[in-house]
Amino acid sequence: MFGGQLVAWVDICGSVAARRFCRGSVVTASIDELCFVAPVKMGHIVVLVGQVNQAWGSSMEIGVRVEAEDSKTGERFRCCSAFLTFVSLKNGEPTSIPKLVVSEGEERRAEAADGRRQARLEKRRAATK
Repeated sequence: MFGGQLVAWVDICGSVAARRFCRGSVVTASIDELCFVAPVKMGHIVVLVGQVNQAWGSSMEIGVRVEAEDSKTGERFRCCSAFLTFVSLKNGEPTSIPKLVVSEGEERRAEAADGRRQARLEKRRAATK
C-alpha cells in the first residue's frame, strides 16, 4: 500500500475522533511519531482506531492505531501507529474543548501525551528563534 494513502487515512481517523470529542470543527496541528511497522499488502483489510489521549485548552492529542487483516486467514497485525494533535476551531479561531475524563488505568496514556506535548512545544519554540 502507498504510505501516503495510509497517512491520509490516519489523519481522517484522527480528525473523526477529535470532532466526536469536541463536537465541533478541528484542524490538524501536527502528526508525530508516525511509525510504519509492517507492510499492508494487496487484499489486506485496513482497520483504523483513533482515541483521545489527552485534551488541553483548545488542543487534543489523538492516538491512531492501524491494523491490517489478512482477508484469507483473518489474522490481524499492527502495521502503523501515530500521534496527532488537533485544535478545535469556531469561526476560524481556537475554541475551548471539554476536559478529558481519564478512566482508571488510563492515567499513563494521558501522562505520556502531556510529555509529548511539552516536547512539541519546546521544539516549536526552538524553531521560531
